Amino acid sequence: MLRKIFLTALLLFLLLPASVPAQEPFYKGKTITIVNGRSPGGTGDMRVRAVVTFLRKYIPGEPTIVLEYMSGAGGRMAANHIARSAKPDGLTIGNVGGGLIGNAVLGQTGVQYDLNKLIYLGAPNSVTHYVFVTRKEAGLDTLQKLMSKAGVRIGAQAVGHDVYFNGRLFAYLIGLKEPKFVTGYGGPEMDVALMNGELDARANLADTVLQRAPEWIEKKLVDFHAIVEIPKGEKHPYFKQLPELESFAKTDKEKKLLAMFRAIRLAGSPYILPPATPKERVKILQEAMRKTFKDPEFIKEYKKLTGDEATPLMPEALEAAVRELPRERQIVELFTKIASGDPLPPR
Repeated sequence: MLRKIFLTALLLFLLLPASVPAQEPFYKGKTITIVNGRSPGGTGDMRVRAVVTFLRKYIPGEPTIVLEYMSGAGGRMAANHIARSAKPDGLTIGNVGGGLIGNAVLGQTGVQYDLNKLIYLGAPNSVTHYVFVTRKEAGLDTLQKLMSKAGVRIGAQAVGHDVYFNGRLFAYLIGLKEPKFVTGYGGPEMDVALMNGELDARANLADTVLQRAPEWIEKKLVDFHAIVEIPKGEKHPYFKQLPELESFAKTDKEKKLLAMFRAIRLAGSPYILPPATPKERVKILQEAMRKTFKDPEFIKEYKKLTGDEATPLMPEALEAAVRELPRERQIVELFTKIASGDPLPPR
């Protein structure tokens, strides 16, 4: 009997495969879609492109990653899609600008997502500088001339977009007379419109100006008037001589308005997942994003594509920034008025 048992066991051993293959990673052979809440070609798009190659590298199974552009309503269209329509299977990721958080906190029309239910993967940028610039031919080379000129035409992508709000905030606090806000541009298109005389001014990222339009400075084609530091006190090496926007604030309420603005923008361009995405896939994607942000080659690629230094917020830091965002009612109301398509409120 013992001999039969031994021979049977030996036969089974010989018939078994040499090794049992390990289970393949979930993402092997899969395709991840990043819903990019903007038009192609601008700084926000370049931020996403800088991430893609490295994110793929650090996701076990190295899935294919494709971009789907979904611009509209200042990022609300893309955010709503992620929250309400995208399948929560870990194969759809959203990337939306600062409007993701601002629009929700302010209760803007069309917001159909809950910040507290979205899942956060981090953001590649947190330190930010915005400058307010006018074309040289407009003849607004001093703050006094800028403040005395009525009807300055300021460009933006769309109502609700972060560049739109930034332009409105500069105009409000500097004290421009009856400024006109012209929307419907992509980022690079706005630069062309400014040089062609369709616009008089725009707000933009300081490093984007240096990277995308260095001739503006070399040929003295524009005038720079003010800057916003995010976080406050973080000086830009090239534009440190410009007055910080808070120096134009007249009241404590206006200073709190800027504090809320900085808190919202500190979250940068967040990567998000649909609510109810399986926890194990969330964990995989969050870890891949952490590794991406720490990769020295990513830092170089980000600088190359955006002209800016990467200042990442890891998933847990981004989640905390959203959770701890100031939401004082009076400040939210003022913020909402500035973010709207209505005339700027009186000061």
